[in-house]
Amino acid sequence: MSANEIILDVKDLQTSFKTDTGEVRAVDGVSFQLPKGKTIGIVGESGSGKSITSLSILRLLASNGTIKNGEVLYKGQDLLKFSEAQMRKLRGNEISMIFQEPMTSLNPVYTVGQQISEALILHQNMSKKEAAVRSVELLKLVGIPSPDKRVKNYPFELSGGMRQRVMIAMSLACNPEILIADEPTTALDVTIQAQILELIKDLQERLGMSVIFITHDLGVVAETCDYVAVMYAGQVVEYADVRTLFKEPKLPYTIGLLNSLPRHDIEQDKLEPIQGNVPSPHNMPVGCRFAPRCPAATDLCRAKMPKLETDENGNQIRCWIYSEEWDGESEVNLYGETRIAKGRGTKTVLPD
Repeated sequence: MSANEIILDVKDLQTSFKTDTGEVRAVDGVSFQLPKGKTIGIVGESGSGKSITSLSILRLLASNGTIKNGEVLYKGQDLLKFSEAQMRKLRGNEISMIFQEPMTSLNPVYTVGQQISEALILHQNMSKKEAAVRSVELLKLVGIPSPDKRVKNYPFELSGGMRQRVMIAMSLACNPEILIADEPTTALDVTIQAQILELIKDLQERLGMSVIFITHDLGVVAETCDYVAVMYAGQVVEYADVRTLFKEPKLPYTIGLLNSLPRHDIEQDKLEPIQGNVPSPHNMPVGCRFAPRCPAATDLCRAKMPKLETDENGNQIRCWIYSEEWDGESEVNLYGETRIAKGRGTKTVLPD
């Protein structure tokens, strides 16, 4: 993959928050690349750092949050070095975001038309009249019926599905290069979810956008994404193209996520949830952060943090099983079938 195809390159991103009990690192060395026109899904359980990663990219952190290290290269320019004025010009214009809950993201005292128009006037230098006309066009684009009437509605007058469509219209107002969708179908019924996902996919194809899709729903990822970054406890632990990840997952955590997903193409006696909970950011394990919950964990896993290693195909894995130091075998169960994962064959040496 040539460098000019990468529109966003996140390198070793580290984000911390000051709390009453000390500093917490919510994002710890996250790296991934977003190719132009493609979709990357960022998945993981609640508390894995998915949303904080996206907010860090746009520098929309709470006042107690700080980006400690890393680079966020957009078209080769590091957004972490931009002034606040430069970021205001960029947000909503070149990089837009759909937030989880539209009712808390939309202003209740302005009509949806006024809120869409604001971005157009600010970033596109449109007159109020031009922005009003374009707002109706955008509502029509996202499939809202009678857009000329709905543009005059306040958020509370719309259903959850319509509010989410309004959020999408706002995010697309300036034809952004990158769309970040943070759980865009949360709290919507299944039928509306499918419509929203199809809408985003269709608009991406028509407008040529690159998309970062943040979700805990692997079914959504399978249908919408080209690449997948699996996050756990603030770190990327596996990265692959979507077909590889679903057919040949390597990390026991990724396998656990897939085993907990209902399948219609194979017979399942029961779903197998991952035992235990995501560790508290105040009390991270010493070694691999998934070791306390991992059925394949060894003394090495509990003593030493594995590195994120890249294979010959560009896929990444953070797991001792696939490292040079692992000399044993590990059984992993995927969709009811036992597989043997073998290390690369050198003797394991534990730290003193």
